[in-house]
Amino acid sequence: MIIRLANLADVPAIMQLIAGVVPVMIAQGNFQWDNAYPNVAVFENDIALNQLWVVDIDGEIAGIAAITTDQEAEYTQVGWDINEPAIVIHRLAVSVNHQGRGVAAALMQQAELVAKSQGIQHLRIDTNTQNQATQKLFPKLGYIFAGEIGLGFRPNLRFYCYSKQVF
Repeated sequence: MIIRLANLADVPAIMQLIAGVVPVMIAQGNFQWDNAYPNVAVFENDIALNQLWVVDIDGEIAGIAAITTDQEAEYTQVGWDINEPAIVIHRLAVSVNHQGRGVAAALMQQAELVAKSQGIQHLRIDTNTQNQATQKLFPKLGYIFAGEIGLGFRPNLRFYCYSKQVF
């Protein structure tokens, strides 16, 4: 398992990963993503900002995560100070062929390494209230439930917020 920054050549494989994950999410009642989001432009922007990480297993993209400092304004609803620096994990996904192998946990660990390298002690993430897998994973990794929010760009959905301090 190799964790590295994504490059533009990875975009077709990333979109293939997303195309496999979205129908599974929807079948489980998790409508966080759809055919419009996330899209090529979102991932190309993440790559341009050097914030999209991939897990490469034997030359195949097994997982992705945008490890950013981008905080949603709605995070204030759970008492987070969005002016305080934080590493925020967005667009965490694991290929249907690699789920259950620690890929998501490895990406979350990468977020901790990025936070430490930048001297940022707060890690934050949100997930759809219907995403059972992440709701089990985050507490196992030491994340604390912070509350529930709505996000303006994903109307009619609710999200759980989790945080962790790394030092």
